[in-house]
Amino acid sequence: MGILLAVEVQSASVQDPVGAPSVIAEAKRRAPKLQLLWGDGRYSGPTVDAAATAAGLRVEVVKKPADQKGFKVLPHRWVVERTFGWFGKYRRLAGRDFETNPQNSETWIKLSMCNLLVRRLTSPLKWQRKKQNLI
Repeated sequence: MGILLAVEVQSASVQDPVGAPSVIAEAKRRAPKLQLLWGDGRYSGPTVDAAATAAGLRVEVVKKPADQKGFKVLPHRWVVERTFGWFGKYRRLAGRDFETNPQNSETWIKLSMCNLLVRRLTSPLKWQRKKQNLI
């Protein structure tokens, strides 16, 4: 569905496996029924595994097949890439983020997600109105 469960903006010097435990814990806190996380190759290793086990989660790493040549859409990874694509439509999140406070960046990400969710909720109503006007 593409709904954010947790957002944490960290310094570029923080590697993904090091920053993942706090995000995993927050996601589990917000979605207690969460059981599975998908991640790319950076999310394999003892640090992420320990954090996932502590939260009662299973992590599946989505890797490209060793014999793959060229581009191919990988299962489940497209969900994350799609969400990043949506964020790119928002000027403040279009890769030119010059915020000095990470909390500001987190807030802009959350506001963008709120906007996306509201648009999703209202789109069926717009579609129904258009459909009724055509009849």
